[in-house]
Amino acid sequence: MTAPPASRQPVSVRVFTHRFSATPLGARLARHLAVNQLHCWGIAPRASASDTAAVLVAEMAANAVTHGRVPGRDFELRLALTGRTLRIEVSDTRTERRPPGPGDVSSPQPLAESGRGLVLVEALADRWTVLDRVPVGKTVRAELDLPR
Repeated sequence: MTAPPASRQPVSVRVFTHRFSATPLGARLARHLAVNQLHCWGIAPRASASDTAAVLVAEMAANAVTHGRVPGRDFELRLALTGRTLRIEVSDTRTERRPPGPGDVSSPQPLAESGRGLVLVEALADRWTVLDRVPVGKTVRAELDLPR
């Protein structure tokens, strides 16, 4: 067996996955645990990247609880840190009402009390998409490019 060339860096992927009850408390807990996990990975709480990730998790989890809730089913949060990219995924089991994808999100009326979640995701994430989830449901994925 030969050693890898000195110019290649080892690949390190850190992953956190957890299921939460599809309730406002579950969404709040998802945000808190995400910030804590990022801190464990060396991304300080209150740092710009941590704050941005917290808003993304909060909005995506709130959408899963509000629009993706199926009675008796949880939603799932998955964080993956690969190099300088943080991937945030929130999955639920609802297949009807699929959310709009990147570029298709419309702004809510100025006095509307809801409808800003995906507007924030689109504004804050470097990349995002909506994927089908196997065997059922959907996943909203957002990625952040972290500073050095």
